[in-house]
Amino acid sequence: MTAAAQHPEAVVFDGQPLDIEAIDAIAHGTRRAELSTDQRFRERIDAGARAVLQLLTDDGVIYGVTTGYGESCTVPVPPAQIAELPHHLYAYHGVGMGRLLDAEETRAVLAVRLASLCQGMSGVRHALLQQIEVFLQHDILPCIPAEGSVGASGDLTPLSYVAAALCGERDVLWQGRRMPAKEALEQAGVEPLALQPKEGLAIMNGTAVMTALSCLAWQRAQRCSRIATRLTALNVFATAGNPHHFDTLLFDAKPHPGPRAVARWLRRDLACADEAAGRNPARLQDRYSLRCAPHVIGVLEDALPFTRSLIENELNSANDNPLIDPESGRVLHGGHFYGGHVSFAMDCLKTAVANVLDLLDRQLALLVDSRFSHGLPDNLSAATADRSAINHGLKALQIAVSAWTAEALKMTMPASVFSRSTECHNQDKVSMGTIAARDCQRTLDLGDQVLAAMLIAARQAVTLRLRIDGGSLPPVLADTQAWLEAHIPLVVEDRALDQELMHLVSALRGNSAGNVLESGE
Repeated sequence: MTAAAQHPEAVVFDGQPLDIEAIDAIAHGTRRAELSTDQRFRERIDAGARAVLQLLTDDGVIYGVTTGYGESCTVPVPPAQIAELPHHLYAYHGVGMGRLLDAEETRAVLAVRLASLCQGMSGVRHALLQQIEVFLQHDILPCIPAEGSVGASGDLTPLSYVAAALCGERDVLWQGRRMPAKEALEQAGVEPLALQPKEGLAIMNGTAVMTALSCLAWQRAQRCSRIATRLTALNVFATAGNPHHFDTLLFDAKPHPGPRAVARWLRRDLACADEAAGRNPARLQDRYSLRCAPHVIGVLEDALPFTRSLIENELNSANDNPLIDPESGRVLHGGHFYGGHVSFAMDCLKTAVANVLDLLDRQLALLVDSRFSHGLPDNLSAATADRSAINHGLKALQIAVSAWTAEALKMTMPASVFSRSTECHNQDKVSMGTIAARDCQRTLDLGDQVLAAMLIAARQAVTLRLRIDGGSLPPVLADTQAWLEAHIPLVVEDRALDQELMHLVSALRGNSAGNVLESGE
């Protein structure tokens, strides 16, 4: 039984708008994809397919149906060969390389492509939509190489692996095993699809891969923001910092929504009222990585609603070419496969995330240095005095965090500006949207490692602060610290932390901690 089958709530695909959360839920198996059974929806879809066939009957000219592809649009295809053309499209685009998309990413790709085709502007049959639905419901996942798309004319190369798998060709992942698609379909009792004119182009000529990866990246970026805020609260407490830096009146004077929200969450986490906020008399102002945390994390918070709108507009669009108006039968040749908005959203998010990671790296540098931590031991070592000479605390962890942060910062070179002229200069301006999305994912992968390391450091630092000063944690931070203590043994004697880091990264990605690690509403 697949994960989706265990969670019966459906995401209904009927051409109406979907959100990022719906795609993320399908990707992670907590909801299933289901086509609308409304007869009007089915009629609208099939009307587009009939319009294509009528144009063929009337000897009409349709790009990619009666002509070759790309620069070959001037080459007419003999009527007797039109039926073979879709196969040739996905056959010659089978040049993907690199890692394969994982199961979550692949489910998201299928769901996003289905959402676009459900707009009814792609000239495909309802049977094609049903085939994608069957793949999702049986969890038959095409093996899709991550590399090979320039983001216009859409994600041609990676989506060719979807088209081929729907037709019973190439490989799929099914029931935990890679196998030929034909074999998996036979075992699942699913007939391979025979593509009709325009259907190969409709599957491949769109932004499904970049948009799917963007939906998943957006969710991860939001989680990064909320966990970074909670970590900042823990680090303010651990360094005996000044919560009055997050005063309401202060942030009303510079009313960017993101920093105001982060400051509000920090006030709640630290349980401090504005006028009564504790002050450390030894230092009027904390260093920037603590004092300016709302301003740094707040940029990411403000980027989230903006980038959500770009991603969801793409998700709910018909983005192949040409489009077919199912009512009038008009053929609309254009460039909706261009992934510029997704590319920009991903470049934006990865830069904001990398800045947050840099903030956390600087906070860790304060925590491990007794000159700046207001009484915490060097490297947050919890070793007793007679063992301190040979124990090194979190010295190496801080070095590793600095390495991961540096790599994340290096990733912020925007992919969207690296357009290349391809395909005989037909595709002479391209979006690089899928590369941008993969870059953002890599930044977030590094971010998960930084967050995991910071959780270890916060657990250590807060414990040591309580030992030094006594007292107790505010309620919200106490819950977080209790979770950390249950999952991370205090580092007293030197030990390898790699396995603990991997377990924490898995917990972050699987959200097994729920909201206990996150600030927010």
